[in-house]
Amino acid sequence: MASSPNPSVDPARLVAERRARLNATLEAAGADALLTSDPFSVRYATGTRNMLVHGLTGPDRLTLVGPGGPTVLWEFAGCEHLSEGADWIDEVRPAPALNAKKTPVFREEVERFVNEVTDMAIGRWGEGARIAVEGTTASVVEGLAERGLKVVDGNEVMQTAMMVKQPAEIEAMRAAMRATEAATGALAAAISPGTTEQEVWAEFHRALIANGGELVVTRLLQAGHRTFPYFQEASTNMLRAGDLVCFDTDAVGAGGYSVDFSRTFLCGDDEPDDVQVGLHRLAVEQLEHNAANLAPGRSFREFASLAFEVPAPHARYGYYQLAHGLGLAGGHPNIPRLDDGPYPLAGGFEPGMVICVESYIGDPGSRQGVKLENQYLITEDSVEQMSTFPFDERLLAVV
Repeated sequence: MASSPNPSVDPARLVAERRARLNATLEAAGADALLTSDPFSVRYATGTRNMLVHGLTGPDRLTLVGPGGPTVLWEFAGCEHLSEGADWIDEVRPAPALNAKKTPVFREEVERFVNEVTDMAIGRWGEGARIAVEGTTASVVEGLAERGLKVVDGNEVMQTAMMVKQPAEIEAMRAAMRATEAATGALAAAISPGTTEQEVWAEFHRALIANGGELVVTRLLQAGHRTFPYFQEASTNMLRAGDLVCFDTDAVGAGGYSVDFSRTFLCGDDEPDDVQVGLHRLAVEQLEHNAANLAPGRSFREFASLAFEVPAPHARYGYYQLAHGLGLAGGHPNIPRLDDGPYPLAGGFEPGMVICVESYIGDPGSRQGVKLENQYLITEDSVEQMSTFPFDERLLAVV
């Protein structure tokens, strides 16, 4: 097992707790095993990583795991040595190339791999074994079904397992938060007139990696009139004095755990105008109002029914969801707003969930927006705010 990027996080304990949670989730779903090629899920189950971003381009690494084992990892060709001796892997095999992007003979590779998995599953769990499959190609799913295995949705299994964090995971997420907040400080220090959005965003990425983080999954940094509407990625746009600068971390921090909070800064030494302060005040109000409604045992529907009512003319430009889950990556639940139809999300907040509450106030008149977000841990009897990076004090002035 690789060493931890933070001395307070025990890698062996981290994977042991995750595997216990995954095994219980598989058993509750009536599945004998999970077959996944999702890089975050492979890491969750085995504690190993290798070229995570490359794995998002197609199945590079796969694992078959189930209660009682064995755990088999198909490792990227030529990299088998990277995972040898890992605590939670019984066998390492070379990964197949399962699509046309990887090899012209992918059909033969699929056939071989399907036969391999089928033999393994029947040998361990018998004819008609139920395998939860996530992230691989349709031809693999069809092949397993044709050979008599019962294929169920592996993504649902993984999202259910990942939704509730185990104690070692929470420690790892705190370490990831520390690294990400340090990187955010480097980004804030780089905001100045004459720099580009990309140059400022690059400082965050540099500092994140230097502090043991791993990658950033979006490029959400925009300034001036590019802060409205939201979701514009970092560009060559040059910052000017008086610009608002919106930033979302979307970081995979130390230990592979995601950190997700947002801040809006003011560029330069001038004071903000009343419109900017007013937009920031509304965003803070929305964020704090909705965060105050987080509570263990509260249903998602009730949370949505209590949500802050964004005033016109800003309402139509608000963030598309109220809040979302977080772990190794963003995940279940994604909590929608309440509308006139049946509410689509069952369940409620449970201890161990990490929830990010979103806020965006966009103004079509001035073509500016303010993006804020905080990350919270649901405990047995309360809610803890995990992200503590301060708001820009100048934007907190009283209108």
